[in-house]
Amino acid sequence: MPESITAGIDWGGSLHQVAIVDGRGRQLASFQVAHDVAGLAELGERLATYGADLPVAIERAEGLLVEHLQALGLQVYPVSPRIAARIRERYRVAPIKDDAFDAFTLADALRHEQPRWRPLAEPSPLLAELRALTRDRERIVAEHVRVQNQLHAILESYHPAAARLFSRLDRKVALSFARDYPTPARAAQVGERRMARFLARNGYTGRVAPAVLAERLHANLLAAAPGTVAGKSFAARHHADLLEQLTRTREAYDERIARLLAEHPDGELFRSFPGVGPVLAAILLAEIGEDRARFPEAAMLLAEAGLAPVTRQSGKTRRVRFRRAASHRLRQAFTWWALGQPDGEPLGAARL
Repeated sequence: MPESITAGIDWGGSLHQVAIVDGRGRQLASFQVAHDVAGLAELGERLATYGADLPVAIERAEGLLVEHLQALGLQVYPVSPRIAARIRERYRVAPIKDDAFDAFTLADALRHEQPRWRPLAEPSPLLAELRALTRDRERIVAEHVRVQNQLHAILESYHPAAARLFSRLDRKVALSFARDYPTPARAAQVGERRMARFLARNGYTGRVAPAVLAERLHANLLAAAPGTVAGKSFAARHHADLLEQLTRTREAYDERIARLLAEHPDGELFRSFPGVGPVLAAILLAEIGEDRARFPEAAMLLAEAGLAPVTRQSGKTRRVRFRRAASHRLRQAFTWWALGQPDGEPLGAARL
Protein backbone atom coordinates (compact mmCIF):
# COMPACT_ATOMS: atom_id res chain seq x y z
CA MET A 1 0.00 0.00 0.00
CA PRO A 2 1.19 3.61 -0.55
CA GLU A 3 3.12 5.13 2.30
CA SER A 4 1.01 8.31 2.16
CA ILE A 5 -2.09 6.62 3.56
CA THR A 6 -3.30 8.30 6.75
CA ALA A 7 -6.03 7.59 9.30
CA GLY A 8 -8.22 9.79 11.46
CA ILE A 9 -10.20 8.73 14.53
CA ASP A 10 -13.07 10.68 16.04
CA TRP A 11 -13.04 9.06 19.48
CA GLY A 12 -16.01 8.62 21.77
CA GLY A 13 -16.95 7.08 25.08
CA SER A 14 -18.56 3.99 23.56
CA LEU A 15 -17.89 4.21 19.79
CA HIS A 16 -14.94 5.39 17.69
CA GLN A 17 -15.38 6.59 14.09
CA VAL A 18 -12.43 5.81 11.80
CA ALA A 19 -11.54 7.16 8.34
CA ILE A 20 -8.72 6.07 6.01
CA VAL A 21 -7.48 8.46 3.29
CA ASP A 22 -4.96 7.86 0.50
CA GLY A 23 -2.32 10.23 -0.85
CA ARG A 24 -4.81 11.94 -3.16
CA GLY A 25 -7.36 12.60 -0.45
CA ARG A 26 -9.72 9.83 -1.48
CA GLN A 27 -11.46 8.06 1.37
CA LEU A 28 -10.57 4.38 1.34
CA ALA A 29 -12.62 3.32 4.34
CA SER A 30 -15.01 4.67 6.95
CA PHE A 31 -16.17 2.51 9.82
CA GLN A 32 -17.09 2.43 13.50
CA VAL A 33 -15.71 0.25 16.27
CA ALA A 34 -16.94 -0.21 19.81
CA HIS A 35 -14.84 0.78 22.80
CA ASP A 36 -14.49 -2.77 24.11
CA VAL A 37 -12.17 -5.75 23.67
CA ALA A 38 -13.73 -6.91 20.39
CA GLY A 39 -13.94 -3.38 18.99
CA LEU A 40 -10.32 -2.48 19.67
CA ALA A 41 -9.19 -5.84 18.30
CA GLU A 42 -11.14 -5.14 15.10
CA LEU A 43 -9.60 -1.66 14.95
CA GLY A 44 -6.10 -3.10 15.14
CA GLU A 45 -6.80 -5.69 12.44
CA ARG A 46 -8.31 -3.20 10.01
CA LEU A 47 -5.60 -0.57 10.51
CA ALA A 48 -2.88 -3.20 10.09
CA THR A 49 -4.00 -3.78 6.48
CA TYR A 50 -2.77 -0.26 5.64
CA GLY A 51 0.72 -0.62 7.08
CA ALA A 52 2.43 -1.39 10.36
CA ASP A 53 3.39 2.25 10.96
CA LEU A 54 0.18 3.88 9.72
CA PRO A 55 -0.02 7.52 10.94
CA VAL A 56 -3.19 8.22 12.91
CA ALA A 57 -4.60 11.62 13.88
CA ILE A 58 -6.82 11.86 16.95
CA GLU A 59 -8.13 14.71 19.12
CA ARG A 60 -6.43 13.62 22.33
CA ALA A 61 -2.95 12.86 23.65
CA GLU A 62 -3.74 10.39 26.42
CA GLY A 63 -6.13 7.66 27.37
CA LEU A 64 -6.71 3.98 26.80
CA LEU A 65 -7.36 4.32 23.05
CA VAL A 66 -4.17 6.32 22.47
CA GLU A 67 -2.10 3.81 24.45
CA HIS A 68 -3.71 0.95 22.50
CA LEU A 69 -2.73 2.58 19.19
CA GLN A 70 0.83 3.09 20.39
CA ALA A 71 1.03 -0.52 21.56
CA LEU A 72 0.14 -1.54 17.99
CA GLY A 73 3.21 0.37 16.78
CA LEU A 74 1.20 3.09 15.00
CA GLN A 75 2.29 6.73 14.80
CA VAL A 76 -0.19 8.77 16.82
CA TYR A 77 -0.55 12.47 16.04
CA PRO A 78 -2.55 14.30 18.73
CA VAL A 79 -4.55 17.23 17.34
CA SER A 80 -5.76 20.10 19.50
CA PRO A 81 -9.57 20.41 19.48
CA ARG A 82 -9.17 24.07 18.49
CA ILE A 83 -7.03 23.13 15.50
CA ALA A 84 -9.47 20.36 14.59
CA ALA A 85 -12.32 22.90 14.62
CA ARG A 86 -10.40 25.18 12.22
CA ILE A 87 -9.63 22.17 10.00
CA ARG A 88 -13.33 21.37 9.64
CA GLU A 89 -13.97 24.92 8.47
CA ARG A 90 -11.73 24.25 5.46
CA TYR A 91 -14.30 21.75 4.21
CA ARG A 92 -17.64 23.14 5.46
CA VAL A 93 -18.58 26.65 6.50
CA ALA A 94 -21.65 25.51 8.40
CA PRO A 95 -20.84 24.16 11.90
CA ILE A 96 -22.27 20.71 11.16
CA LYS A 97 -21.35 17.91 13.58
CA ASP A 98 -20.82 14.52 11.98
CA ASP A 99 -18.52 11.83 13.37
CA ALA A 100 -17.65 10.32 9.98
CA PHE A 101 -16.87 13.76 8.56
CA ASP A 102 -14.76 14.69 11.60
CA ALA A 103 -12.71 11.50 11.23
CA PHE A 104 -12.19 12.22 7.52
CA THR A 105 -10.99 15.80 8.14
CA LEU A 106 -8.46 14.55 10.71
CA ALA A 107 -7.09 11.95 8.29
CA ASP A 108 -6.96 14.41 5.38
CA ALA A 109 -5.34 17.13 7.50
CA LEU A 110 -2.67 14.65 8.58
CA ARG A 111 -2.03 13.93 4.89
CA HIS A 112 -1.14 17.60 4.40
CA GLU A 113 0.50 18.41 7.73
CA GLN A 114 2.38 15.24 8.65
CA PRO A 115 5.83 16.75 7.84
CA ARG A 116 5.13 19.62 10.26
CA TRP A 117 3.34 17.71 13.02
CA ARG A 118 5.21 15.66 15.57
CA PRO A 119 4.04 12.16 16.54
CA LEU A 120 3.33 11.45 20.17
CA ALA A 121 6.31 9.82 21.89
CA GLU A 122 5.51 6.63 23.77
CA PRO A 123 6.52 7.07 27.42
CA SER A 124 8.51 4.53 29.36
CA PRO A 125 6.52 2.50 31.91
CA LEU A 126 8.15 4.53 34.70
CA LEU A 127 7.15 7.85 33.15
CA ALA A 128 3.64 6.58 32.40
CA GLU A 129 3.19 5.65 36.06
CA LEU A 130 4.57 8.99 37.23
CA ARG A 131 2.22 10.83 34.87
CA ALA A 132 -0.79 8.86 36.09
CA LEU A 133 0.11 9.39 39.75
CA THR A 134 0.83 13.12 39.50
CA ARG A 135 -2.41 13.79 37.62
CA ASP A 136 -4.49 11.71 40.01
CA ARG A 137 -2.77 13.45 42.92
CA GLU A 138 -3.98 16.75 41.51
CA ARG A 139 -7.57 15.53 41.81
CA ILE A 140 -6.95 14.23 45.33
CA VAL A 141 -5.53 17.60 46.40
CA ALA A 142 -8.57 19.37 44.92
CA GLU A 143 -10.89 17.03 46.85
CA HIS A 144 -8.81 17.56 49.99
CA VAL A 145 -9.21 21.32 49.69
CA ARG A 146 -12.94 20.97 49.03
CA VAL A 147 -13.54 18.78 52.11
CA GLN A 148 -11.37 21.02 54.28
CA ASN A 149 -13.39 24.06 53.19
CA GLN A 150 -16.60 22.20 53.97
CA LEU A 151 -15.38 21.23 57.43
CA HIS A 152 -14.28 24.79 58.09
CA ALA A 153 -17.73 26.10 57.08
CA ILE A 154 -19.48 23.50 59.27
CA LEU A 155 -17.41 24.41 62.34
CA GLU A 156 -17.85 28.14 61.77
CA SER A 157 -21.62 27.64 61.70
CA TYR A 158 -21.86 26.19 65.22
CA HIS A 159 -18.40 25.82 66.87
CA PRO A 160 -15.98 28.48 65.51
CA ALA A 161 -13.45 27.90 68.30
CA ALA A 162 -12.49 24.50 66.81
CA ALA A 163 -11.99 26.08 63.38
CA ARG A 164 -9.77 28.90 64.67
CA LEU A 165 -7.67 27.07 67.25
CA PHE A 166 -4.83 25.80 65.02
CA SER A 167 -3.17 27.24 61.93
CA ARG A 168 -4.38 24.47 59.63
CA LEU A 169 -7.55 22.47 59.90
CA ASP A 170 -6.09 19.41 58.14
CA ARG A 171 -3.42 18.90 60.81
CA LYS A 172 -3.77 15.78 62.95
CA VAL A 173 -4.07 17.80 66.16
CA ALA A 174 -6.85 20.00 64.70
CA LEU A 175 -8.85 17.00 63.50
CA SER A 176 -8.40 15.25 66.85
CA PHE A 177 -9.72 18.30 68.66
CA ALA A 178 -12.77 18.45 66.40
CA ARG A 179 -13.49 14.79 67.20
CA ASP A 180 -12.70 14.88 70.95
CA TYR A 181 -14.52 18.17 71.58
CA PRO A 182 -17.21 18.28 68.86
CA THR A 183 -19.47 20.72 70.72
CA PRO A 184 -18.90 24.10 72.40
CA ALA A 185 -20.09 22.64 75.71
CA ARG A 186 -17.41 19.93 75.62
CA ALA A 187 -14.74 22.41 74.56
CA ALA A 188 -15.68 24.76 77.42
CA GLN A 189 -14.24 22.18 79.85
CA VAL A 190 -10.73 22.57 78.39
CA GLY A 191 -8.36 24.64 80.49
CA GLU A 192 -4.62 25.09 80.32
CA ARG A 193 -3.73 21.73 81.93
CA ARG A 194 -6.25 19.73 79.92
CA MET A 195 -5.04 21.48 76.75
CA ALA A 196 -1.43 20.54 77.63
CA ARG A 197 -2.42 16.86 78.07
CA PHE A 198 -4.35 16.91 74.79
CA LEU A 199 -1.37 18.38 72.91
CA ALA A 200 1.04 15.82 74.37
CA ARG A 201 -1.33 12.97 73.51
CA ASN A 202 -1.50 14.11 69.87
CA GLY A 203 2.20 14.83 69.40
CA TYR A 204 1.75 18.58 68.95
CA THR A 205 4.94 20.19 67.63
CA GLY A 206 3.76 23.78 67.29
CA ARG A 207 5.28 26.72 69.07
CA VAL A 208 2.10 28.03 70.69
CA ALA A 209 1.92 27.39 74.42
CA PRO A 210 -1.07 25.50 75.92
CA ALA A 211 -2.09 28.60 77.88
CA VAL A 212 -2.28 30.67 74.70
CA LEU A 213 -4.29 27.99 72.92
CA ALA A 214 -6.70 27.68 75.84
CA GLU A 215 -7.18 31.45 75.87
CA ARG A 216 -7.77 31.45 72.09
CA LEU A 217 -10.29 28.63 72.48
CA HIS A 218 -12.40 30.43 75.07
CA ALA A 219 -12.23 33.74 73.18
CA ASN A 220 -13.96 32.08 70.20
CA LEU A 221 -16.29 29.77 72.12
CA LEU A 222 -19.56 30.72 70.45
CA ALA A 223 -22.43 28.25 70.29
CA ALA A 224 -25.47 27.72 68.06
CA ALA A 225 -28.89 26.42 69.11
CA PRO A 226 -28.96 22.88 70.60
CA GLY A 227 -30.56 21.31 67.53
CA THR A 228 -28.05 22.95 65.20
CA VAL A 229 -25.18 21.84 67.43
CA ALA A 230 -26.40 18.23 67.36
CA GLY A 231 -26.75 18.11 63.59
CA LYS A 232 -23.58 20.02 62.77
CA SER A 233 -21.41 18.08 65.23
CA PHE A 234 -22.42 14.86 63.49
CA ALA A 235 -21.37 16.35 60.14
CA ALA A 236 -18.12 17.71 61.60
CA ARG A 237 -17.02 14.32 62.94
CA HIS A 238 -17.59 12.60 59.62
CA HIS A 239 -15.92 15.37 57.61
CA ALA A 240 -12.94 15.17 59.97
CA ASP A 241 -12.67 11.43 59.30
CA LEU A 242 -12.91 12.01 55.55
CA LEU A 243 -10.30 14.77 55.63
CA GLU A 244 -7.91 12.57 57.60
CA GLN A 245 -8.33 9.77 55.05
CA LEU A 246 -7.63 12.17 52.18
CA THR A 247 -4.53 13.43 53.98
CA ARG A 248 -3.24 9.86 54.33
CA THR A 249 -3.99 9.19 50.68
CA ARG A 250 -2.13 12.30 49.56
CA GLU A 251 0.86 11.36 51.72
CA ALA A 252 0.87 7.86 50.20
CA TYR A 253 0.86 9.38 46.71
CA ASP A 254 3.72 11.72 47.67
CA GLU A 255 5.79 8.81 48.97
CA ARG A 256 5.19 6.72 45.84
CA ILE A 257 5.93 9.65 43.52
CA ALA A 258 9.19 10.45 45.31
CA ARG A 259 10.29 6.81 45.05
CA LEU A 260 9.53 6.62 41.32
CA LEU A 261 11.26 9.94 40.70
CA ALA A 262 14.42 8.60 42.35
CA GLU A 263 14.29 5.55 40.05
CA HIS A 264 13.80 7.50 36.83
CA PRO A 265 16.99 8.30 34.83
CA ASP A 266 15.95 11.97 34.54
CA GLY A 267 14.87 12.26 38.16
CA GLU A 268 18.17 13.65 39.41
CA LEU A 269 18.17 16.30 36.68
CA PHE A 270 14.68 17.60 37.50
CA ARG A 271 15.33 17.33 41.24
CA SER A 272 18.39 19.56 40.82
CA PHE A 273 16.26 22.55 39.81
CA PRO A 274 16.48 25.17 42.57
CA GLY A 275 13.45 25.39 44.84
CA VAL A 276 11.83 22.23 43.46
CA GLY A 277 10.63 19.43 45.73
CA PRO A 278 10.09 15.82 44.68
CA VAL A 279 6.40 16.19 43.80
CA LEU A 280 6.89 19.31 41.70
CA ALA A 281 9.95 17.77 40.03
CA ALA A 282 7.84 14.71 39.17
CA ILE A 283 5.08 16.90 37.72
CA LEU A 284 7.59 18.77 35.54
CA LEU A 285 9.10 15.49 34.35
CA ALA A 286 5.68 13.95 33.67
CA GLU A 287 4.48 16.92 31.62
CA ILE A 288 7.73 17.75 29.77
CA GLY A 289 8.47 14.09 29.10
CA GLU A 290 11.56 12.12 28.15
CA ASP A 291 11.68 13.06 24.45
CA ARG A 292 14.43 15.69 24.17
CA ALA A 293 13.52 16.32 20.51
CA ARG A 294 10.05 17.51 21.55
CA PHE A 295 11.42 20.91 22.57
CA PRO A 296 14.49 21.64 20.39
CA GLU A 297 14.42 25.28 21.53
CA ALA A 298 13.67 26.87 24.88
CA ALA A 299 11.06 29.09 23.22
CA MET A 300 9.03 26.02 22.27
CA LEU A 301 8.93 24.82 25.87
CA LEU A 302 7.92 28.29 27.05
CA ALA A 303 5.11 28.34 24.49
CA GLU A 304 3.90 24.89 25.55
CA ALA A 305 3.84 26.06 29.17
CA GLY A 306 1.96 29.24 28.25
CA LEU A 307 4.83 31.45 29.45
CA ALA A 308 5.54 33.05 26.06
CA PRO A 309 3.08 35.81 25.09
CA VAL A 310 1.28 35.86 21.75
CA THR A 311 1.95 38.75 19.36
CA ARG A 312 -0.82 39.82 16.98
CA GLN A 313 0.21 42.30 14.32
CA SER A 314 -1.77 43.71 11.41
CA GLY A 315 -0.75 46.89 9.59
CA LYS A 316 0.24 49.48 12.17
CA THR A 317 -1.44 47.60 15.02
CA ARG A 318 0.67 45.36 17.21
CA ARG A 319 -0.65 43.72 20.36
CA VAL A 320 0.96 41.29 22.80
CA ARG A 321 -1.46 39.07 24.66
CA PHE A 322 -1.57 36.27 27.19
CA ARG A 323 -1.11 32.81 25.66
CA ARG A 324 -4.20 30.72 26.45
CA ALA A 325 -3.51 27.77 24.16
CA ALA A 326 -1.02 25.83 26.27
CA SER A 327 -0.59 22.85 28.55
CA HIS A 328 -2.47 23.97 31.65
CA ARG A 329 -0.78 21.37 33.84
CA LEU A 330 2.66 22.54 32.75
CA ARG A 331 1.68 26.18 33.18
CA GLN A 332 0.44 25.42 36.70
CA ALA A 333 3.68 23.60 37.55
CA PHE A 334 5.78 26.57 36.43
CA THR A 335 3.51 28.87 38.43
CA TRP A 336 4.08 26.80 41.58
CA TRP A 337 7.80 26.93 40.91
CA ALA A 338 7.78 30.71 40.36
CA LEU A 339 5.83 31.25 43.59
CA GLY A 340 8.77 29.77 45.45
CA GLN A 341 6.98 27.48 47.88
CA PRO A 342 9.18 27.01 50.95
CA ASP A 343 9.09 23.21 50.66
CA GLY A 344 9.18 23.20 46.87
CA GLU A 345 5.75 21.60 46.67
CA PRO A 346 2.58 22.63 44.85
CA LEU A 347 -0.19 24.47 46.59
CA GLY A 348 -2.37 21.85 48.23
CA ALA A 349 -4.69 21.47 51.13
CA ALA A 350 -2.30 23.45 53.31
CA ARG A 351 -3.16 26.64 51.45
CA LEU A 352 -6.79 27.51 50.77
